[in-house]
Amino acid sequence: MKLPAGTSYHELRESFVWDIPARFNIGEVVSDAWAATSPDRVCLQHFSPDRRHLSLTYGELSARSAALANAFVSLGVQKGDRIALLLPQCFETVIAHVAIYKMGAVALPLALLFGAEALEYRLRASGAVAIITNEFGLTRLDGLAERLADLKHVILCGNEADAPGAVLFEELVCAHTSRFDIVETGPDDPALMIFTSGTTGPPKAAVHGHRVLAGHIPGFQFGHEQAPQPGDRIWTPSDWAWAGGLLNVLLPALMLGIPVVSSPAQKFEAEMAFRIMAEMKVRNAFIPPTALRLMKAVADPRRRFDFDLRTVTSAGEALGRETFEWARAALGVTVNEMFGQTECNFVLGSSAGLGVSKASAIGKPVPGHEIAIVDEDGNVLPVGEIGQIAVRRPDPVMFIAYFSDEAATGAKFAGDWLLTGDLGRQDADGYIEFVGRNDDVITSSGYRIGPSEIEDCLVAHPAVQLAAVVGKPDPVRTEIVRACIVLAQGYSPSDELAVEIREWVKTRLSMHEYPREVVFVDEIPLTTTGKVIRRLLREQAAAE
Repeated sequence: MKLPAGTSYHELRESFVWDIPARFNIGEVVSDAWAATSPDRVCLQHFSPDRRHLSLTYGELSARSAALANAFVSLGVQKGDRIALLLPQCFETVIAHVAIYKMGAVALPLALLFGAEALEYRLRASGAVAIITNEFGLTRLDGLAERLADLKHVILCGNEADAPGAVLFEELVCAHTSRFDIVETGPDDPALMIFTSGTTGPPKAAVHGHRVLAGHIPGFQFGHEQAPQPGDRIWTPSDWAWAGGLLNVLLPALMLGIPVVSSPAQKFEAEMAFRIMAEMKVRNAFIPPTALRLMKAVADPRRRFDFDLRTVTSAGEALGRETFEWARAALGVTVNEMFGQTECNFVLGSSAGLGVSKASAIGKPVPGHEIAIVDEDGNVLPVGEIGQIAVRRPDPVMFIAYFSDEAATGAKFAGDWLLTGDLGRQDADGYIEFVGRNDDVITSSGYRIGPSEIEDCLVAHPAVQLAAVVGKPDPVRTEIVRACIVLAQGYSPSDELAVEIREWVKTRLSMHEYPREVVFVDEIPLTTTGKVIRRLLREQAAAE
């Protein structure tokens, strides 16, 4: 399942063969397999702002997860039951994940940034029988537990002794033996349930088998230039509740023996990101495009912070040429853009070391995955035509189904092609360019306009920190291009600046793509994964 040694992209594509064993358990390969041979090997390091950084070894991870698995069994949790994790990046999150996989239950990661309604929706839809959270998460659950018939257990990380109805995580671990017989699981046995980000509609619960981790290894090694290499140590600001944080970083790194750096912050801070990478000697990072754009505000980072990166990957939204070029100069490495989604992740990407790198393009199919640009019926389109980015099944990173939603699962496919809902085009060299979500494409005066290229052009303007582009209904043109702008520090909204920004796009792209309307906003609505929720911006535009 690992990426074979190869001297060229073509050679890797031609020689790759999937080899996933009939017995495969995520908890075993990210914990016990290493603990058996290298129990003192560090697997996790936690950054603390007061510099009291902590470490956890594979031996400790194996023992503590085994004790927690025994605790779950004692509580009556059974194979296939869903256990929710409402936690930040911390050791307890990893211990809980591993314990859940070992006992054959299903992990349901949830972001602490979710409000009460979002949490209730996900807990109810999943039928979660238990939830592990901290004191902050407990406030989010206030009043919810009694309305959720399936939720039987609330497990609390921390020292909140007077939390009614909750049991303490540490007490459960200490009360049970650290010996546990891992439940035998196959690649297709459910291991993980992740809700989609809900950028275009109600979130759906994508169920993944244990094979999903094996399927992510080639993409991880592709983007991180044949990882693991001596000295590799990885960090991401992305929440581990997101597929990007969990499957692009945490689990693959643990399986490959690469130490993972965790950090406590829930809100991204650019200065802190550079400090973490410097103090923790981070060599590899996964940083979403929105975070990279925010990091541009930090002046002269290579002089101010002693970081030494070997690889950086990015995914979640289009990176764009402007951010790509800035990152290469400011970070000292070429960002390898990757592509995927909750249902089917890490299938497209770049690897500068193998010569697969092109500004404004995602990259090429990762070895082991078959990708095409297709129409709504699954017909492969010619080079240069815009269509849906599609993935051919079977594929080990592909979800099993949407939980309890057979109709939605079926609608995700056209024949053997999984339709991502993301539009792209492929060039003659095989590179795929991201155009935008199918729902995000703007129809104006007969043109179909993707927002990504315009947003990339906008953030190149010195006054623009973040930008989001949507279509606004128009009786003459069907839609006009509307740009929502968060200004960089030192700039103030004005009619003159709006005109300047419009002209900036008009002269750099085309007459039909420039934003006829520019609005200045304090913030842009983002999902917990950093993706723009254009649906909300479209609704706001239509209501005006």
